[in-house]
Amino acid sequence: MSDFDRNIAARGSFAGRAAAVDAGLRAHMIRVYNYMAAAVALTGVVAWMTFQAAVTTNEAGAIVGLTSFGQAVFSGPLTIVLLLGTLGLVFFLSFRIHKLQFSTALTVFMVYAGLLGLMLSSVFLAYTGVSITRVFFISAASFGALSLWGYTTQRDLSGMGSFLIMGLFGIIIASLVNIFLKSSGLDWIISIIGVGVFAGLTAYDTQKIKEVYDSSDDDQSAGRKAVMGALSLYLDFINLFLMLLRLVGDRR
Repeated sequence: MSDFDRNIAARGSFAGRAAAVDAGLRAHMIRVYNYMAAAVALTGVVAWMTFQAAVTTNEAGAIVGLTSFGQAVFSGPLTIVLLLGTLGLVFFLSFRIHKLQFSTALTVFMVYAGLLGLMLSSVFLAYTGVSITRVFFISAASFGALSLWGYTTQRDLSGMGSFLIMGLFGIIIASLVNIFLKSSGLDWIISIIGVGVFAGLTAYDTQKIKEVYDSSDDDQSAGRKAVMGALSLYLDFINLFLMLLRLVGDRR
């Protein structure tokens, strides 16, 4: 009887620890999604406000020109500064995350999201507001489904992740080449492949965020992991949105 009691107690203790880990993992994932959603919202607000300040419109609401601020943001040297600045912040977070305080890492992430909003304000020049809104909700629904699959699947996605990262580098190289070629056909192919790559990365990154969770992490380590996870999913979502917009967005 005493052995039976000890076995019951052991199973009960294990079940209790498993429940604690599950609750902690759910809280961690919610934290990641909250940071990611806040960054997406900040990017959207900054992009819209920048667009409003950058253009002049007629009585019908049609764009008739750019303000001096708009010329600086969309065609001046500030464009290069923003591009280099956003790239620099991503690399800074990626390589220095383990040495940063959680609050500093979160601040850098939000600054990055705001600066990217400045850069992405140009999409309002190229596409109608209705199509941007439509594609945003399509992207959000797709992202949610893919992330849920990545979280719940029992399949190991690490092999797929290596293939997708190779595809990502291919997209970057092809996009740089197409800056000079200006081929609409190549741009269409890049967008098609890009949707597949970032859809896959959404599921892969979600599983990776789940796997690196450790219930024994202190507040600083858990916070840094949450920021890096949010950054990964944020980049997946933004790029998925941009690729879909290039495919199905209505141009002005």
